[in-house]
Amino acid sequence: MSEVTVAGRRAAAVPADTEPEKAGVPGGPVSSGAWCDTRRDVAFQGERSGRAPLTWGQRAIWHAIRRTAPNDHYFNIGRVLPLADRGRPVTVPEALRALAQLMERHESLRTRLLLPQQDGEPAQSLTDAGTLTVTITRAAGLPEAAAEADALLGRLSSARFDYPAEWPVRAALVTAGDRVTHAVLVLCHLAADGHAAEILVRDLRLLVRRGSAGRPPATTPLDLARDQHAAAGRRRGAEALAHWEAGYRAAPPTMFPDPCAEPRTPRFWTGRLVSPALARAVGTVAAAHRVSGSTVLLTASAALVAAGEGHRTAAVLPIVGNRTAGALRDLVSTLSQDGLFILDLAETAGPREPSSPAETAGLVEPPEPREPSGLAGTFTDLLPAAYRAALRAYRAAVYDPVEWDALGERLSAEYGTDVHPYCCFNDMRLVERALPEGPSATAGELAEARRRTTFGFPATQDRVACRYCLHVTEEGDALAVSLTADTAYLPPEAIRAHLYAMEELIVASAAGAPPPLTELRTLLETAGGGRP
Repeated sequence: MSEVTVAGRRAAAVPADTEPEKAGVPGGPVSSGAWCDTRRDVAFQGERSGRAPLTWGQRAIWHAIRRTAPNDHYFNIGRVLPLADRGRPVTVPEALRALAQLMERHESLRTRLLLPQQDGEPAQSLTDAGTLTVTITRAAGLPEAAAEADALLGRLSSARFDYPAEWPVRAALVTAGDRVTHAVLVLCHLAADGHAAEILVRDLRLLVRRGSAGRPPATTPLDLARDQHAAAGRRRGAEALAHWEAGYRAAPPTMFPDPCAEPRTPRFWTGRLVSPALARAVGTVAAAHRVSGSTVLLTASAALVAAGEGHRTAAVLPIVGNRTAGALRDLVSTLSQDGLFILDLAETAGPREPSSPAETAGLVEPPEPREPSGLAGTFTDLLPAAYRAALRAYRAAVYDPVEWDALGERLSAEYGTDVHPYCCFNDMRLVERALPEGPSATAGELAEARRRTTFGFPATQDRVACRYCLHVTEEGDALAVSLTADTAYLPPEAIRAHLYAMEELIVASAAGAPPPLTELRTLLETAGGGRP
C-alpha cells in the first residue's frame, strides 16, 4: 500500500489495488470539495541544472518500480501538514511561496528520470527552473478541512507517476475561508524515501512559518551519484556485495521455495495487526538484552519464517536507511536499499552482560560466541547473534543494484535455481519510542493489553515483487505490523498466523518465558486461535 502520513504519523493507507480512475481522477468518485478545485502554477528558480547516473538508491527503487508496474503507485509516499493547528493564519500566497522555496531548496524535487534511447540504465536530469501546478481545494469550514486533506491525499497517491515528464512531487492546499488549513505532498519514491519525506514536511513548515529552513543540505543527489560511480565508490560497493555473496552461500536459495496453496485473486494480501501489548513487549525485550526494538522484531520475523519453512538459517532483506553519514542526514533523496540479514538458528548464545560502555551504547559489536549451542535455546538466545548480523547487514547496504542483479544471476546459474530470499522487513519508524519510566509490564498487564489487539486484511493487489513483506509502523500507543504476502506461499490464514505468532513470541519473552526455538513451528500452527 502507499505510505501516507499526517504530520509525521501514518494515516489510513490507500488500498494498493485502488485503480486511478476510481480514486478521484476523471470518471471516479471525488471528495465533497472537489467541485471547487482550482489549479495554480507556481514558478521556481533553482541554482543549477545537470545530469548524472542514478544514485544506487534510485537504481534500487527503479528496479522495484519496473517489477511492480503498472501497480507502482504502491511506492508513492504521501504526507499531510496541518497549518491551522497553531500560529497565525496562513494565506494561499504564503503557502505557494513556501512551496516554490521548497522546490528551489531540494534538487531532487526538480529531478526527473531520463530514459535511455536503447538498452542501458536510465539517468537523472536536474532542471534549474520551471513551474509546479498546485491543486487548491476549498473546504466548507475548519471541521471539514481534515477530511478534504485526506481525500486529496488519496486522490494524488493513487496514480502512478509519469517519471520522465512529471515533477516527482504533487502538491495541494486545503483552504477554509481565506486561510490554508492543510498542505498535501505526494512524492515519487525516486525522489524521496520515508526519512526524506519527513525532512520535506519539516522544511515546508519552517518555510511557511519563518520564510527560511536554515542551511541547505550538505550534498545533493547529483553529487552523491558521481561519488558512488567513481572508483572509490565502486570499491565500497564491491566490498558490500562480498557480504551478500557470503550470505547467500550460507543460506537456502530462497525462504519460500514451494507454493503450498492455490493463489487467491488478487494474489497478494496484506494482513495488519495493531497491538499495544507488542509495543510494550518489544521495548521490554530490547532493554533486557541491550539491542534495539527493530532487532527484536527482525529476529522474530526471521526465526518464524525459518521455522515455518523448515530452514536452519534465515535470510531476510531489511530496508536500510543509509543515513549514518552526517552529509546524508538532511538529504532529500531515496537512500534506502536492501540489506542482507543472515541468522543461523543454531548459533545461539546465552544472555551476556556487555563488556564495555561502548558496547552498551551500541558503538561496537559484542565479541563472537565461543561456540554455537545448538537448537536447544530460546528465542531471546538468538538476540546476541542477531545484533551482530543486523550490524553486518546495515554496513553492507550501499551497492550498485546492477552489480547486485549480476551477482544474483551468477549464483542462480551456479545453483540451478533462483537465488533470492523473497523475504523483506521494513521498520518504517524514524525513531523508537522510549520505554516509560518505572517497572516493566507484568505478564498480567501484557495479557490484558493483548485484549486490545486488532487484526484485519485492509488491502489486496495483483502484483508485488516479493513473497513476504513485513512493515512496522506506530499507531498511537500500539505497534502496527503489516504483512503483505503471496497467497500461493502464505495463504491468508498463514498471514494471520505469522502476525499473531510474532505478537505471542515477543510478549511471552517480555513476560519472562521466551519460547524454545524447537516450538516455533507449533506456535505458527496455534497462534491466534480463538482471536478475531
